[in-house]
Formats: sequence, structure tokens, C-alpha cells
Amino acid sequence: MKKYKITLLSGDGIGPEISEVSKKVLKKLSKNHNFDIEIIEKLFGGIAYEKCGTPAPEETLDQCKKSDAVLLACVGDIKYDSLARELRPESGLLKLRSALNLFANIRPVKIRKSLLDASTLKKEIVENVDLIVVRELIGGIYFGKPRGHITNTKIPKAFNTMSYDSAEIERITEIAIKIANQRNKKICSVDKSNVLEVSQLWRDTVLNITSKDKNISLSNMYVDNAAMQLVRDPGQFDVILTSNLFGDILSDLAAMLTGSIGMLPSASLNNNGPGVFEPVHGSAPDIAGKNIANPIAMLLSASMMLKIGLNEEEAAENLETAIDKVLSKGLRTADLADGSSEVLSCSEIGDKIMDEI
Repeated sequence: MKKYKITLLSGDGIGPEISEVSKKVLKKLSKNHNFDIEIIEKLFGGIAYEKCGTPAPEETLDQCKKSDAVLLACVGDIKYDSLARELRPESGLLKLRSALNLFANIRPVKIRKSLLDASTLKKEIVENVDLIVVRELIGGIYFGKPRGHITNTKIPKAFNTMSYDSAEIERITEIAIKIANQRNKKICSVDKSNVLEVSQLWRDTVLNITSKDKNISLSNMYVDNAAMQLVRDPGQFDVILTSNLFGDILSDLAAMLTGSIGMLPSASLNNNGPGVFEPVHGSAPDIAGKNIANPIAMLLSASMMLKIGLNEEEAAENLETAIDKVLSKGLRTADLADGSSEVLSCSEIGDKIMDEI
């Protein structure tokens, strides 16, 4: 029997609630599909700061490195916003990504037919949406140096550095090519090369790497136009390849095409070692502890973990089929309520999905 060691980071806000559902589902899937899964829970985010004085304790990072995969719920709360930047939960995320060299963030955005009416866009605009955003994750302006504040001037200033080298661009492009070859062989590279030198290097490097694969059809788009096109005609996209800053914005915009950011998973990967699988939504502290959160994005992240991180494709398919069956019966959490569906709590919809596995 195959055995896997998973580090679970429940984090903050609704994290513990959706993590509890995920633990139960993973245990049942492992039993049904004849593999053993050990789930090791560690502190991360705001709760880690409160108990350990840092959002990313070394003990947690060490355990993540020793795991087969990491399943992360969510971090953050407005009450931590007054902390020094390096102590905020979001800085813990950056530290985790850097420690595991997670340079590729993969965000699938697919309309589930049972939720077609949940989108704020017209049905005919979103009904064929099935795209993946491939975002470079540990370079660019979020990690560039120098950075800081200048306070010894009459007018205070702050600055950040957006920087990429060709090797960083090459490796994320190769990830996009691999994904595109498994889909429709189309890549749209998004940049701002008309005004940014770093984007010109991005465009030149992507063109050089993709030209070596004759199966790939490459197009280029400025980021402002890409944002507009995602709302105007999202069905034109298959694989979107972009940098850290632009990917951060565009992936959240694309997420809302589905009607709820509570429905979308993501994977952050490297070329070897454990990946981190997490929902794209935030910690929603306003509803934390009320048992009304939507656990489906985290369950779909667990599905990505099973498929990509553990190569347990049958278990992943079982989970996604179970989710679709529950949704097709008109069962929803509050964020997906449409006036005619039956609204269930976080734990209740988790139980219904369990029944379908």
C-alpha cells in the first residue's frame, strides 16, 4: 500500500472549518482507493504569529519540506494589518514559497455547468470558459531588491524593484508549454512590454522558448487588454502565462468568472519536492466560526494535490465527480445560493460530498 505524508496548514479565519471537511474527505478517499495518508497539522499564518511570534515557523517549514505535499487553507485577518510587514500572515506565504522554491502557480478556471447561473456575466459569455493561469511566483516585484522606504527627504517615498532574469522566465514558460501540450496547445503570454524593459525581456524569452515547440501557438497581450478581454470574451483563452504581479491580479479576475472565488483551487509547484495546494479565496474572518464557509475550493485543491502531487488520479476524479453530483442536486453553501437551491452549512455540504464518494 502506498503511503503519503501531507502537511496541513489550516491557517486563519475559515481555514480550520474547511480543513476539517478536507481531512474527512481525504481519509475516506484513501480508504476507498487503497492508499494511506498521514495528515500532519502545523501552525501557519496569523495563528502561528500569535503562538510562535512568526507567521512561518521554522518547524512548520521543515515539516513542509519533508512532506509529499502541502495542503494550505488560508491566512490573514485585518487585526494583523498593523504588524510590521515581515510579521504579517501574507509574508509567511512569501517565505513558504521561497523556502520550497515554488516558482510556478497553476490556477484552473472552469465553469461547472450546475453553477452557470452563478456568474455575474451573461451565460453565453462564460459557458465555455476553461482556462489555466500559469503565474511565475517567486520573482518579479514581490521579491525584487532593492526595496524600501526613504524617509530622510521632505516628501516620504517608497520603492520596489521589478526584476527577472531569462532563466526565471524560461522555467515558467516550460511549465506553460507542458500544460498547453496537454490541452489545446495555445498560450497567451501577458506582459507590458510597451513600457517596461523587464516585460520586453519576458516577451523575447517566451518567444524564444516557445518557438522550439512547433505544436504551440503563441499570442502576446498587454496586461490591461488581457483584463478587458477576460471580461469581454474569456472563452478565447486556454493557457495564460504571466509574471508574478500580473498573474496575481488576472487570476483573481478570472476566478470571478465562475461566480464565486470560493470555488477555485490552485497549485504552487517546483521542479522537484513538495508542492503547495490551496484555494484562491481569502480567510473571510467575517464569517469565521459560523460554519457557513464554502469548502469546495479547498476540496478541489485537495483533488489537485491527489492528481499532481501524489499521482492518485482515480481518487481525484472520484472527488470531483462527487462535488459535481452534489451541486447538480441543487445543494449549495450560502455564497452560491440562487433563491431556489437548498442552502447547507460548511460541514453539511462536506457530509453530502462524503456520501457521494
